[in-house]
Amino acid sequence: MSSFPGMWDDLGDVGRAPSGGYRRFAWTREDGALREWFRGEAARRSMTVISDRVGNLWAWDGDPDADGPGLVLGSHLDSVPDGGAFDGPLGIVSAFAAVDLLRSDGHRPERPLGIACFADEEGARFGVACAGSKLLTGDLDADRARALTDADGTTMAEAMAAAGVDPGSVGRDDEALARIGTYVELHVEQGRWLVDGDAAVGVATGIRPHGRWRLDLRGRADHAGTTRLEDRRDPMLDLAALVQTAREAARRHDVVATVGKLVVRPNAVNAIPSEVTAWLDARGLPVSAVRELVAEVGAAAGVDPVEESWVPPTTFEAGLRDRVAAAAGGDAGPAPLLDTGAGHDAGILAAAGVPAAMLFVRNPTGISHSPAEHAEADDCLAGVHALARVVRELA
Repeated sequence: MSSFPGMWDDLGDVGRAPSGGYRRFAWTREDGALREWFRGEAARRSMTVISDRVGNLWAWDGDPDADGPGLVLGSHLDSVPDGGAFDGPLGIVSAFAAVDLLRSDGHRPERPLGIACFADEEGARFGVACAGSKLLTGDLDADRARALTDADGTTMAEAMAAAGVDPGSVGRDDEALARIGTYVELHVEQGRWLVDGDAAVGVATGIRPHGRWRLDLRGRADHAGTTRLEDRRDPMLDLAALVQTAREAARRHDVVATVGKLVVRPNAVNAIPSEVTAWLDARGLPVSAVRELVAEVGAAAGVDPVEESWVPPTTFEAGLRDRVAAAAGGDAGPAPLLDTGAGHDAGILAAAGVPAAMLFVRNPTGISHSPAEHAEADDCLAGVHALARVVRELA
């Protein structure tokens, strides 16, 4: 297990922001450094790295093309703005550490074993979460993806090309998908279920549905000091109604809703805005409750929300889930089961028909997408051992 702290330390300074969090966005210099780290760790273990049509990386021990589809572990290395250290990297570091643990015990898998590094899982730069797995499975249209732009106006196609990925080849990759027999993702928990339940490791039952909507609020730019209140067309007032309605509707429908990103034009202290663009994130069950919330928010703001992404509810297959829970728990009995409101590549693959499962490692703060996100060393160790037991069971 000595490999875990060494790998973790190697990642520690890549993309670190002044906040103490991380800014590791897709197809940037930081992303390139992380991908080189991944290739280096694979090479140290004599694993062969393959990049699919989308730019997702796959490190293989064994040949899935010759010996049938394999068991794949993995996660992602990118982050949200000022995100925590564990969301994504914990899964990949734990996967490499699990391989080391199995090899030290003399275990050789009976089927090919892979580790995946999915591209642009957070969607922080181009606005679509799980872009790498969605493009891989065909869930995200390739032309739409290539045309997505970041805050500087750079398209995803341009960013990919600059990073050495051919944007013209982007799209569903049946060859890469055929190599995956089963996918298992380990992730830091993004909530307090394991903390409150006093468990180091849990297994996911499913992912609650979630979506993102854009709302364009129009007004009229004017002078902040000379324009009478009754003469103003201020879209910030519509924004205030939107945010308040989202909170009230979320509580009433027993779901969650967040307005976490804004673009204000012209964005001057002494000018009434001409336009405000707000993004709404809404998640929960039943689906009808989320849809009703979005409609209420749009009505309060006087606009029609534009759906930019929607992921339906995901239920991980019960037979695989139970095998994973039994293996992960070891002699103590099956690991506890929990669901989550956070999206993951495992959910995208499961929706595409790939057998998939997830492990969660306890986060003592219960906080995620923040520098306060954390996992204790002993819990990380428990996660690695649980993952290794899962590999023994499935491969």
